[in-house]
Amino acid sequence: MRILDMTTFVALARHRHFGRAAQELHTTQPAISIRLAAMEREFGCKLMHRTGRDFALTPAGERVLETFQAILASYDGLKQELADDPSMASKVVRIGAIDSVSSTWMTPLVENLHATFPTLKIELTVEGTKSLIQGMNEGAFDVIFAVDPAIGNNFRSFTACTLQMIWAGSSRIIDPKRTYSVDDLARMPIITFPKDTPPYRMIAPYFQDEQVLASKLTSSNSLYSIINLLIDGFGVGAIPTVTIQRELKMGLLHPIRVSKRFPPMPIIGSYQATAQVELIRRVVEQARLSAAQFCATVDPAMAWVD
Repeated sequence: MRILDMTTFVALARHRHFGRAAQELHTTQPAISIRLAAMEREFGCKLMHRTGRDFALTPAGERVLETFQAILASYDGLKQELADDPSMASKVVRIGAIDSVSSTWMTPLVENLHATFPTLKIELTVEGTKSLIQGMNEGAFDVIFAVDPAIGNNFRSFTACTLQMIWAGSSRIIDPKRTYSVDDLARMPIITFPKDTPPYRMIAPYFQDEQVLASKLTSSNSLYSIINLLIDGFGVGAIPTVTIQRELKMGLLHPIRVSKRFPPMPIIGSYQATAQVELIRRVVEQARLSAAQFCATVDPAMAWVD
């Protein structure tokens, strides 16, 4: 549950009017309705009874309101405390992330960090795993989110979340109703990340023979480029499902039915354990929370936290 959702519910309960709540929060009435519906799905019950423009809190809604008000009061107190803490003034945290993170839960993480630490400066870099680990070893990052961990005495690592991987392609070159074997896929052009990258290392064992890929492989170090190549029918690729939700809904891409499933991809967070210890600890806590909040908003089969 996001702070934004709690704030929305409290404002809605206070005004008893969608328009006035939207005006206070500088958003739209449909956005307020979407947030309320998401909260009711998460709690599994109705929080408000609505009749036209009038509505009232249900008993469950009254309990939620009381809890949200207490949480927000505590949150505001903590926020003020941290804002007044001289040790947090003008701090900088350098975060590196792969495309699959930047396109999913990185924005909520940055929003949560800014909300919790108003004076914190965030430097965000989006790169491949290899470059992120190299940068971590060279002291260019405080925290990275990649497919592999950074290894060293000064580093600590954790699994932020796990992403389901699926084979996907355009209906120009695949039949969504057909089940494809490994041999079937091996005869098709493959779109993936460059050789010697962690995603490629997941592809090669799937086929058990790298030579199969030699003449059929197109590579790119950009997730967005890979998605566009798949849409244009240049090949098929194994990709995190959550990164192509929109394309799947629009019918631009289709999941490929396969006889052998592709293994899921863990997202590993690595962080400096010796510099700015308290700040980095808090950033890691927010990262865990942001990843968990994101996973709670999507199909549990697409992304999850162990």
